[in-house]
Amino acid sequence: MPDLLIELFSEEIPARMQARAAEDLKKRMTDGLVEAGLTYAGAAAFSTPRRLTLAVEGLLAESPTLREERKGPKVGAPEKAIEGFLRGAGLTRDQLEERDTPKGAVYFATLEKAGRPAAEIIAEVLDATVRNFPWPKSMRWGTGSLRWVRPLHLILCQLSDENGSAVVPLDIDGIVAGNVTQGHRFMAPGEITVHGFEDYAAKLKRAKVVLDPAERSQAIWQEAGNQAFARGLELVEDKGLLAEVASLVEWPVVLLGDIDAEFLELPPEVLQTSMREHQKFFSVKNPKTGRIEGFVTVANRETADHGATILAGNQKVLSARLADAKFFWENDLRIAKSATGMEAWTAQLSNVTFHNKLGMQSERIDRIAALAREIAPVVGADADLAEQAARVAKADLSSEMVYEFPELQGLMGRYYAQAAGLPQEVANACEAHYSPLGPSDDVPSEPVSVAVALADKLDTLTGFWAIDEKPTGSKDPFALRRAALGVIRLVLENDARMPLDRFFDGHLLRIESALDSSLPAADIASLLKEIAEHGVFGAAFKVVKENLGDLAEGPFLDLEAKVPDLSDDLLSFFHDRLKVFLRDQGIRHDVIDACIAMAGNDDLTLLVKRARALEDFLKTEDGTNLLQGFKRANNILIQAEEKDGVEYSYGADVKFAEDESEKALFTALAASEGAISTAIEAEDFAAAMGGMAALRAPVDAFFEAVQVNSDKEVVRRNRLNLLSQIRKVCGQVADLTRIEA
Repeated sequence: MPDLLIELFSEEIPARMQARAAEDLKKRMTDGLVEAGLTYAGAAAFSTPRRLTLAVEGLLAESPTLREERKGPKVGAPEKAIEGFLRGAGLTRDQLEERDTPKGAVYFATLEKAGRPAAEIIAEVLDATVRNFPWPKSMRWGTGSLRWVRPLHLILCQLSDENGSAVVPLDIDGIVAGNVTQGHRFMAPGEITVHGFEDYAAKLKRAKVVLDPAERSQAIWQEAGNQAFARGLELVEDKGLLAEVASLVEWPVVLLGDIDAEFLELPPEVLQTSMREHQKFFSVKNPKTGRIEGFVTVANRETADHGATILAGNQKVLSARLADAKFFWENDLRIAKSATGMEAWTAQLSNVTFHNKLGMQSERIDRIAALAREIAPVVGADADLAEQAARVAKADLSSEMVYEFPELQGLMGRYYAQAAGLPQEVANACEAHYSPLGPSDDVPSEPVSVAVALADKLDTLTGFWAIDEKPTGSKDPFALRRAALGVIRLVLENDARMPLDRFFDGHLLRIESALDSSLPAADIASLLKEIAEHGVFGAAFKVVKENLGDLAEGPFLDLEAKVPDLSDDLLSFFHDRLKVFLRDQGIRHDVIDACIAMAGNDDLTLLVKRARALEDFLKTEDGTNLLQGFKRANNILIQAEEKDGVEYSYGADVKFAEDESEKALFTALAASEGAISTAIEAEDFAAAMGGMAALRAPVDAFFEAVQVNSDKEVVRRNRLNLLSQIRKVCGQVADLTRIEA
């Protein structure tokens, strides 16, 4: 079986596109080969700045001959039907075979598709792959019609086996396939003739090209770490930068340089960000002081002076970059330490639009501050500190450093808040309130930080809900799913008891009143106060309406309908995100649904405790069997209620019990109902499940010994009411009707 080697050699491919392009080449080629009948043993793709390579092992020498049998019309069918079948099959009448079937004699045709040589198929598939390659950006180069990310110069396409190698005949837009590639642009220019993948990889390495990006990454990391260690320093890990740098060079040469002393007092994050974003340098820190004192750059060639000239040039450019960063830092510090402090930056945010329908950043800050103050007692934070932190958390958006390096927002806020002499809790909240940004990010745990982080995310969610800019399908331009997941993690990982309905209602009211300036501010303030006391919009509106008659008229009636609807819809969105979050932790979707159906489902901590306890219970033998008993009882009840047109929920009486198992179930239900309700009131869901488990045996015994639909009508009704009692007692824990059998 021959092996296939393909190389597409071009000008430099952007680093961010290389890995994906190599995988696309592999997938499109192997899918096309298999579809044409050429199977293979293995395939591997590689990339360097100037080449995409695919090596396929154990390829069939030719596609197999395919035989297909088609059933035609019956013998004696109309002539037109037979002729149509012959045209479709491409056969003549004498090539048909008559066979007897249970339905009579039928014509059959055997079609044979001859196999084709591998080279012919490879040429077709590669031509289609190159012409339709899914580059994120591409263009035509020169006068040809071929589109490629950069000018494509050479195509190497070769089949090889133990007898030698042969070029696959192929011409794509004037580029004729061959068995030739090129080495390193500077250190080994010129053509290289190859015979098979092993010869290809070995000759490239001799020509100063490391084909495998993983090998380049490992070489860079190991050499950089060794050089830093030799000087008593540590390389700062940066996997993203390592992958990018490895895609910028074909022959990595690691050079370690020093940062000028005048820049060493800059915050380490500023140094690291500046070097990473502008120069693609790795940071090197002193493990004793934590300061960034050096940098690592990776050149693409060896030089006679061992990189001294390259290092000096990079150091000169870096010093210019860091001089700018130092200027920004010192200027920002002067403002932070001034009499006005960070308020000067906050004032500038009144000219920055957050969203054209939601107003300026300064208006958003006012909303977040009010919400953070309300959330503070729930998470154990000082309300004054939470409001103060919320008012300065976005201030660094106006600073020069964050304008230059937006990725430092929050972090610089912490530095500037410390410089302004603000409490440490406030400074920490400036940095932490953006977290968590992703599923693997750390979650803030300081109460003030938690309060501001929750307020920031809830303002985003309620704001976009109010203006009907919700996620649709795969589109989520404002990252609202991420914000909801952030709220979920903040609540759960801090074990916060936070009724979301209350905060949704109050904050939606704030936003709606801001969108509608006709609403009286005093009445809105009264309504917000009542929401804080009564917990939900409906009850608060009723109380305020009784005291303020004008609330019964005009735009307030629109609020009475709109706010609860938006709040309910937003809570449903949170439940959907919670399902995704808990499914990743192994909790079944039907278990979550069963718990969401219960009262208090806006308290995520309570909801998750209930779901985890129910999930554990259903994994036990008692849980499995009791669920079956519950479903049996519920199904019998549903059928009887539909048939009789009544609801069996008015209580059973033990005096009508005829069987001992029936009497035992009465006793067990009475004991379990009290135990379960007490446990749920104490939020001890494990104990509640224990109360459920105690019902397993008496429920099983009841169904084994008793026929519910007795001939005696009084006994039948009593037993149906007893089943209703089972449904009621078990229903205290969760809506078990939603659990899949």
